[in-house]
Amino acid sequence: MKFTCQKEDITAAISNVSKAVSSKSTIPALEGIKLRLDGNKLELTGYDLEIGITTTIDCDSSDSCEIILNSRLFSEITRRMPSDIINYEINENLNLTITGGNAEYQISAISAEEYPALPDIERESPFVLNQPLLKSMINQTVYAVSVNDAKPIMTGELFDIENNIINIVAIDGFRLAIRNEKTDYSGKKLHFVVPSKALKEASALLNENEDKTCSVYVNEKHVLFDINGYCIFTRLLEGEFHNYKNSIPTSFNTEVILKTNDIINSLERCSLLLNEKNKAPVKCSFENGALNIECKTGIGKLEDKIDVDLKGDGLTIGFNNKFLLEALRAADTDKVKIQMSGSNRAVKISPLEGEHFTFIVMPVQIRG
Repeated sequence: MKFTCQKEDITAAISNVSKAVSSKSTIPALEGIKLRLDGNKLELTGYDLEIGITTTIDCDSSDSCEIILNSRLFSEITRRMPSDIINYEINENLNLTITGGNAEYQISAISAEEYPALPDIERESPFVLNQPLLKSMINQTVYAVSVNDAKPIMTGELFDIENNIINIVAIDGFRLAIRNEKTDYSGKKLHFVVPSKALKEASALLNENEDKTCSVYVNEKHVLFDINGYCIFTRLLEGEFHNYKNSIPTSFNTEVILKTNDIINSLERCSLLLNEKNKAPVKCSFENGALNIECKTGIGKLEDKIDVDLKGDGLTIGFNNKFLLEALRAADTDKVKIQMSGSNRAVKISPLEGEHFTFIVMPVQIRG
């Protein structure tokens, strides 16, 4: 069996599907990329039983076969071949010869019979989103996904779609991120939770081109994202997602409007004094049209001041620097509105107009 590929095409395909390949598995086949040759089409698949990525590229062949190749070795060999055209030949003993220019490799393949079956996801009734929009929705919320496996449902993001509105939600118990937009989807209500790993891989493939769309197919157990010739599929997380709407504060005693970059820059200055051995809350005092920021650890002390538009009561409140900084970095507006109702109550961050994003951050106690 023989086939020939453009180096640029197969290198890109290997790079992307290998992100779903298991780095270490009791099933050796899962540490490889599955190749399925069908005439002039070559399908590549990576799958670790949780997330899978497939794509199909053009090649020059009239044969058909299925094999598995070690992902790392296949990638490195292909990337380092000296020619723009690469030839592959497989014999009956599953030995693969790879040639390009004056270089020739011979490596062993694995029978495709050892590869687990992929989930069957029907391609009917998708909801379709603009690619740059979906990319921004994921990137603005994924920071708040839990990294603690104690509650697996919180290691993913909720897609809540109803009445032509899509909400993407992440929560980890200390912060909450919500991104909402209008959608043309008018089908049945959808409510499902996607593992964050799959969403990060989807975001990496999503295009900034406004004319590009992503089709999303979902059933009771799986979701599939069809993006620029790549299909990313994953098992949905099971369980009851937190009722995020009840976690959004509705009354406030203090409202502050300030430049997003001003507070980001100040918190980044605080970061210089913080590490695993030196932890402390950032003390924020809102009074007299200013935000006074103080951070003190064993490394040193920072005092900073930012001009703000303050309405309501003055307030002193403490924050985990990382949690507040990540929320503000996710904001896509020049200015943000921060609303508070006390030093120990949840804090809401939103744009000045509308609420296409809502970030909730829990304060921390200031000692001394």
